[in-house]
Amino acid sequence: MAVAALSHPAPEAHPTSTGLNSRKMLFWAFLGSECMFFGSLISTYLIYRGRDSAGPHPHEVLNIPFTSFSAFVLLMSSLTMVLALAAVQHGNLRGTKIWLAATALLGMTFIAGQCYEFTHFFYDGLKLQSNLFGCTFFVLTGFHGTHVTVGVIWLWSLFMMAVRGKLPVERALDVEIAGLYWHFVDVVWIAIFTLVYLIQ
Repeated sequence: MAVAALSHPAPEAHPTSTGLNSRKMLFWAFLGSECMFFGSLISTYLIYRGRDSAGPHPHEVLNIPFTSFSAFVLLMSSLTMVLALAAVQHGNLRGTKIWLAATALLGMTFIAGQCYEFTHFFYDGLKLQSNLFGCTFFVLTGFHGTHVTVGVIWLWSLFMMAVRGKLPVERALDVEIAGLYWHFVDVVWIAIFTLVYLIQ
């Protein structure tokens, strides 16, 4: 039995020289490139902040209480993502489905809030071409919203796999990698919320 196990390693066992899974290492490298991408967008926003002579200005349109609620919703989705990973690692299929669906729904709630916010800004006169604030704000938050949307689609795909019984313990790494992406998106939002909404 031991010889057979050695000759036929588990599908997920692809360690690198660091001892970490090769898929996980590759995904960490991808997240590193994403850090540079969002770092450049945030830097651009900060460089041009306060240089507009024409409005609307941030303090005239940003709704801190509403966005604080959206931020809370997204941060709570990190907790449900952790619970989803714990469930799949323990072979709890029901828990896996519940927490994956909860995470995806919280992500969708955040996106719905962002769509409402963008619509509100549009009617207040803030558009992509309005001024430097509008341009840098919509590009930064729009790309983040796109990343959240990709994450939601990814989570629903994993949920459907779980519903079909195709997400056993052996495939827990699939959920773990999705979790890394989701936590990254949450951390990026903390930075955006702090620098864009709270520090004006």
